[in-house]
Amino acid sequence: MKKLFATVLLSISAAAVAGPFGSQSVLVVEDDTGKVLIEKNANAIVPIASLTKLMTAMVVLDAKQDMSAPISIDAADVDMLKHSTSRVPVGATISRGDILQLALMSSDNRAAASLARTYQGGPAAFKAAVKAKVAALGMTQTVIEEPTGLSPNNKSTASDLVKMAVAASAYPEIARITTDSKDIININGRGVEYHNTNRLVGAKGWDIGLSKTGYTEEAGRCLIMRIKAAGKNATLVLLNAKASSVRVVDAMSIRRFMTGDEAPVMKASLRTRGAPRMVKASLRTRTAAPVMKASLHTRTAKQVKVRRRV
Repeated sequence: MKKLFATVLLSISAAAVAGPFGSQSVLVVEDDTGKVLIEKNANAIVPIASLTKLMTAMVVLDAKQDMSAPISIDAADVDMLKHSTSRVPVGATISRGDILQLALMSSDNRAAASLARTYQGGPAAFKAAVKAKVAALGMTQTVIEEPTGLSPNNKSTASDLVKMAVAASAYPEIARITTDSKDIININGRGVEYHNTNRLVGAKGWDIGLSKTGYTEEAGRCLIMRIKAAGKNATLVLLNAKASSVRVVDAMSIRRFMTGDEAPVMKASLRTRGAPRMVKASLRTRTAAPVMKASLHTRTAKQVKVRRRV
């Protein structure tokens, strides 16, 4: 993993391809080589919303706490900043493992808050552990103040978040949970079905090894994924898309680029944030919208019925 981090750091200073994406920041790195495939505003420091929860999960797992131990959701876990909704009631007692599932897969904020609250040594120890983890991963442009991502003060860059994604994917529990399309969790003696906040997980044609979405008004729609396409493995980060559909279309454009069905591309350096320079590229005459419709058509009604802030 250290070797891959070093490769990513070397590649990130090189010129890369940037497409006409709707997300304000985009970075795609080839996993096996660390080569930057696509880039747009990769060093812009912006709020990261629930992408934060990948860091929360790593810190909790690093502490090797008992994942079968029960955690009671407390009033202190309720979001009083954004007043986001939750289907996890105050007073419910759930195993730490299921709490982690809820925090990662369905991006539940009460679940993430309870993981920090019950961290060994308490919230202060959790915050110190996060700070140490950020430093250990070389995420020099990242600040994380709380575990949910609700605070706009949780900020990072696409280039730093690739490092976080690479590290998170090395945890089998995180890789498994974030690629579950749904799960049934026991809540107060009743099985409740929860779904993944990323509509691409489980969609036909997608091979996803890690996934996490994020949304707040300040951060826009965000996405981290590790995907495989045309025999290539890549990590992608999308930040500040204005709509969920934009986030999905950008991800699809990236996959088409990886398979050789390229959209128009532009070339720019990661060191600059100015307008990229257009270069020639192959283009097949088809639009993103019909592709999105076809790719997502196979999802069941159950997979799309749950809507929540992520």
